[in-house]
Amino acid sequence: MKTPFRILNAEPGNYSPEARSVLTNLARVEERQLSRAELLAEVGSYDVLIVRLAHRIDREIIDAGARLRAIVTATTGLDHIDVDYAVSRGVAVLSLRGETEFLRGITATAEHAWALLLSLVRRIVPASESVRSGDWNRDAFRGRQLSGKRLGLVGLGRVGRQVAGFGRAFGMPVAAYDPFSESWMDGVDRAPTLEALLRESNVLSLHVHLGSETAGLIGAKELALLPAGAVLVNTSRGALVDEAALIDALDSGHLAGAALDVIADEGRKRDARPLIVEYAAAHDQILITPHLGGATHESMAATELFMARKLVAFLNTLTEQGVSKT
Repeated sequence: MKTPFRILNAEPGNYSPEARSVLTNLARVEERQLSRAELLAEVGSYDVLIVRLAHRIDREIIDAGARLRAIVTATTGLDHIDVDYAVSRGVAVLSLRGETEFLRGITATAEHAWALLLSLVRRIVPASESVRSGDWNRDAFRGRQLSGKRLGLVGLGRVGRQVAGFGRAFGMPVAAYDPFSESWMDGVDRAPTLEALLRESNVLSLHVHLGSETAGLIGAKELALLPAGAVLVNTSRGALVDEAALIDALDSGHLAGAALDVIADEGRKRDARPLIVEYAAAHDQILITPHLGGATHESMAATELFMARKLVAFLNTLTEQGVSKT
């Protein structure tokens, strides 16, 4: 017997069929790709809202969701949701954050970080575009090898450890800065400070959550501490990096390149392209992808199914407690 709860999946594109089956066996599910205006107009009719990263679930949307019991996102990052406000309104935020055991088997973001790094240092994109245009100029796209270069990781959580493993496999000495890690990974040097890590990192890769303490973590001062010719990889959140300072460091030649899967305020409607995107359009030393880190068929199917089951457990608990807003 189905529960009386109504679920709105506001980003249903290529949603896991298994996850959908789990949810439809429990409750009434509607899948609709909505604009923000449409979401504001309709969210008040639902008990559960499922999103990915297209929407910013702020106070306005939470207030409009008068019946909401839960917001569900198959992500570890939660900067697209005002979690504190949701909780203050009695709305649970169900996510992948803290699901350590399950996430050990999800490698998509680490793999993408490494793909970005390889593409950047071997100049894969401009070389491929050159061949497509009819040229065949091997010397024009001479790259750099990774073996022997020092890999620095800001954050040694799940993704940071996976990337560390890739670095070691490529013959790179690896160091990390993470004052919150209770255990440490064999074969990874422990940097005492962020500054110490930066001074020794030929490749710097970011693997921390965005919050008040990490916003703008990598600015002009930090970029200047990197060795000349270093490269930056960011698959975490765009606002960790001061993008204007990054452009300056690339323009000056101090940084040899940057590979970004995330940018500040990504997805926000604008009249013009963000400055960092404009820069990338004219400069080969920066590579940007549209937040593809976790976007593999395997990882999205697995995480959506996991979150569907987590939601089922949550709603079953509400049912047992006799809690309903219908």
